[in-house]
Amino acid sequence: MGLLSDELQFHLKITADDVGKYAILPGDPGRVEKIAQYLDNARFVAQNREYTTYTGTLLGEKISVVSTGIGGPSAAIAVEELIRCGVHTFIRIGTSGGMDTRVSGGDILVAQASIRSEGTSKEYIPEEYPAVADFTVTTALKQAGDALSTDEDGNRCHVGVVHSKDSFYGEIEPENMPVDYILCPRWKAYVKCGCLTSEMESAAIFSVALARGKRAGAVFTALWNVERSNAGLPDKVCHDNTRAILTSVNAIKILIEQDRKNGI
Repeated sequence: MGLLSDELQFHLKITADDVGKYAILPGDPGRVEKIAQYLDNARFVAQNREYTTYTGTLLGEKISVVSTGIGGPSAAIAVEELIRCGVHTFIRIGTSGGMDTRVSGGDILVAQASIRSEGTSKEYIPEEYPAVADFTVTTALKQAGDALSTDEDGNRCHVGVVHSKDSFYGEIEPENMPVDYILCPRWKAYVKCGCLTSEMESAAIFSVALARGKRAGAVFTALWNVERSNAGLPDKVCHDNTRAILTSVNAIKILIEQDRKNGI
């Protein structure tokens, strides 16, 4: 195996003793410590490149928070190496741009599946196979999200399909791309189909989990919604992801209790 023969993971710089069976995956390394503050006895484990790892406990179970960087390739590396260390359940947490006009800035969005407008998933699962989240993880996220939400703009919890892409600016400024004739019609089609929001990692994370027989889910904070603005609807910009963090942490607690009952 050469570079990969050591127990110390090549990119994350961790071993199996450093992490738990459950992992929360933000993209931004700067968010790891903030999320870890919601764990008990959290400690810094390692930092290398875009990957920062903290480990603590919830209900007596070891839980890790690991940043993945931006995009599918780096996220897939993180999931692969965490699986090698024994992690079986992943929750991606991040920010996103709303698409469905029901979504307002500040809403949280639980992904049932992800549109594969990126390249990483193609090296894991067949092109016609959907990048779906694990049902048990998704249900736990919905339960936890509903408990923190109300039926008002900016404080709702939605469940549905999300969009995952490689190019941030291809989403933000598709008309400035030479392939605008591809990007713009696809975006309109996704909106017509009710896609909730757009982000950059979930398709890869779901696909690696599917290929390796592990569980993965995702919850996002909608920063804003350009489709609401285009439609003349009120919208706000939200940079507070506290509800999404609490949703992921409380979902892990639900899963721990369920897994103990089921002997997992």
